[in-house]
Amino acid sequence: MRPKLPEQAREYTEFFGFVFGPEPYSLIAMSDKLTEIIAWKRQEIASRLRPVTEDDLAKLDASLPRPPSFAAALQRSDGKLAVIAEIKRRSPSAGAIREGISATEQALRYQAAGASALSVLTDEKFFGGSLDDLRAVTAQFREKTPALPCLRKDFMVHPVQIAEAREAGASAILIIVRALNDEEIKVLFTLARAAGLDSLFEIHNEAELERALHHGAKIIGVNNRDLSIFKTDLSLSERLIPKFPRAVIAVSESGIFNGTDAARVHEAGAHAVLVGEALMKAPAPAHLIADFRK
Repeated sequence: MRPKLPEQAREYTEFFGFVFGPEPYSLIAMSDKLTEIIAWKRQEIASRLRPVTEDDLAKLDASLPRPPSFAAALQRSDGKLAVIAEIKRRSPSAGAIREGISATEQALRYQAAGASALSVLTDEKFFGGSLDDLRAVTAQFREKTPALPCLRKDFMVHPVQIAEAREAGASAILIIVRALNDEEIKVLFTLARAAGLDSLFEIHNEAELERALHHGAKIIGVNNRDLSIFKTDLSLSERLIPKFPRAVIAVSESGIFNGTDAARVHEAGAHAVLVGEALMKAPAPAHLIADFRK
């Protein structure tokens, strides 16, 4: 049974039904945990909902400093893996990882360790992050160059989250293909471009890869974690990444803990890995990142 949306969210969904479909929830079947998270996310942002147009986001983009390119950071000239280092205090699968850690201090550790880009969790309920983490990290990079591009890692369901990401200094957003219907994906991807943001499309199977490519995705990440049972299997990247078109930037996400894991997905064609838990727990992130690139 679906959770009941707050009145404001129901009214907004009905008013903008031409964009987000007649139902307030995606018509795409999802795992139980992802369904729970997405349902909560829609309720969480209900009080912040407002009309956000392509023109609004283009004006916002023009009014703010240009963030560093996320896509460019994932394309290393030496052919070695780019590393997207994630700031993640906890997760539904791992539980507490490093509760209470300072996002800005961890960002500086990652920068010193040679990370190519950052992923900053901004979901509070399930991952212990916040938009304030993203704001603080990007503000810090404006003072300490060179800046690392930051992905706003959250469950994107509405254009207002894109405006928030751009205002907070992000370089990219996450689009989870399984969590959205095609009209929602089209709107979020179009408006992200208007805001000057890259989009990382996250997929789990061949059907989702086809949907991402249909929308013109330039960066696609394979999540090696099955969100229904939280089992991680690197063979998912090994199966899917070779099917990517050559021009697509391939990212392998989840389950990368050492150089052997990184070598497996690199051999499959990954240009980058997104690593959270292992780097958050590593006493010396620089050593682990160097191991990923051997």
